[in-house]
Amino acid sequence: MPLILPLLLAVALFCIGVYGVLARRNAITLLMSFELMLNAVNLNLVAFDAWRVDSAGQTLAVFVITLAAAEIGLGLAIVLLLFRGHGHVDADAARDLVEEERPT
Repeated sequence: MPLILPLLLAVALFCIGVYGVLARRNAITLLMSFELMLNAVNLNLVAFDAWRVDSAGQTLAVFVITLAAAEIGLGLAIVLLLFRGHGHVDADAARDLVEEERPT
């Protein structure tokens, strides 16, 4: 299989993920968009690994998958905190969670 086909698929996935991050304000949609972008990176790593016949790309892809799992766990905890505190998961309303500095 030519290298260009998985790379084009990865570009399409990454562009969909960037659009989801920039255009949507729902926290769940933001998390899914981040996952799409990380999966596009994984697809690139594995495609170049198969092209070069090396195992470094697959090893790095496993680390990216581990990072994505940690990110989704932390992201869902933040979304649950936002939902419990405000009753919605709007990312623009997350600014209310920032602590204000106290004058000393």
